Amino acid sequence: MSTGFAPPVYPFDRLAGLAGAAAALPGGMVDLSAGSPTDPPPPGVVAALSASASERGYPSATGSPAVLEAAAAWVGRRFGVELELGQLALCVGTKEFVAGLPHWLRLRSPGRDTVLHPALAYPTYEMGATLAGCRAVGVPAAPSGGLDLSAVGEEDAARALCLWVNSPANPDGSLTDLAAAAAWGRERGVPIVSDECYAEFTWSGRPRTVLEHGSDGVLALHSISKRSNCAGLRLGFYAGDPDLVSYLAELRRHAGLMVPGPVQAAAAVALSDDAHVEAQRARYRERLELLVAALGAAGLAARPPDGSFYLWLPAGGETAPAWVRALPGGDEGEGDDWRLARFLAERAGALVSPGEFYGEPGRGFVRLAVVQPTERIALVGRRLAAALAAEPAASGTS
Repeated sequence: MSTGFAPPVYPFDRLAGLAGAAAALPGGMVDLSAGSPTDPPPPGVVAALSASASERGYPSATGSPAVLEAAAAWVGRRFGVELELGQLALCVGTKEFVAGLPHWLRLRSPGRDTVLHPALAYPTYEMGATLAGCRAVGVPAAPSGGLDLSAVGEEDAARALCLWVNSPANPDGSLTDLAAAAAWGRERGVPIVSDECYAEFTWSGRPRTVLEHGSDGVLALHSISKRSNCAGLRLGFYAGDPDLVSYLAELRRHAGLMVPGPVQAAAAVALSDDAHVEAQRARYRERLELLVAALGAAGLAARPPDGSFYLWLPAGGETAPAWVRALPGGDEGEGDDWRLARFLAERAGALVSPGEFYGEPGRGFVRLAVVQPTERIALVGRRLAAALAAEPAASGTS
């Protein structure tokens, strides 16, 4: 008898064995696998959670005027884009929105069944399509970076509920031509949904949003999880095309998808303050530079990303150092990404994400999130140097 849909193993659960090996080292594990912030949120945000007096009644599903005004003002300050309050609505963390959007859009456009997304991507874009009974079609990267929209077939475009773009991108930190994406979507009647939750951590040039190119047919998705170290509060917002925002907000209201009132009050404080974000930018920049230097000293081809707080590191190939090419395989298979992830866990105490978590193009890479304190990342560098010094044959020195 058929049992229906069986959820796959959650990607990070597959790291349990490597986590145990890393934790066994003196000083314990340094978890660089998930993009979960560990730095403190602003004190004013924490204080607002207990001072809103909004616990008793049901919160606004769309968002209170205070938090929507704060979000609109932040978009204006950060990107120079003016929004009406009717162009914004809250979501219960952006992952919930990413996973649920195909279902909501399919109700609106039942003749369409396809979700377009970057082929190398945050896995929830594909999972959201799967949960809605839709096709997920990956769009390859262009040679110059971003998406190669010319590779999208006309049939896939005609069936598309939406095209996801992610800039700066998870996992590789690349930037996408948002103007080209918006134009492509308008020409074909395909909504463009731009996941911009790492926008505050743009290192190549200024932060960018798809909304700079007009709101018709587009949505931008933002979060306080990364910018304000508030992932546990589960609040994001989407903004853009007023008809699309209105449709989604009303539908989600019927589904009871509401951000708790105290969280809305705290988010209004977070979005009104830019100073703590500048401090966090400095922390992540320092950690990225520290880790790039440590990995580079080991012969690994690490380079700073154009955006985000991730390093996307080649894990093999002809240009890899001899010690990497000599690494043995393990229980997860012989892929270069798992081999390097295992070495970093067992010898440097660093838990990292194998690139295959992010789609087929990710095989042969690992992702490192610089979310741990600077001294912990420095510890990884010292351990890595000591491990290679102890194994000159593996490092190619004998």
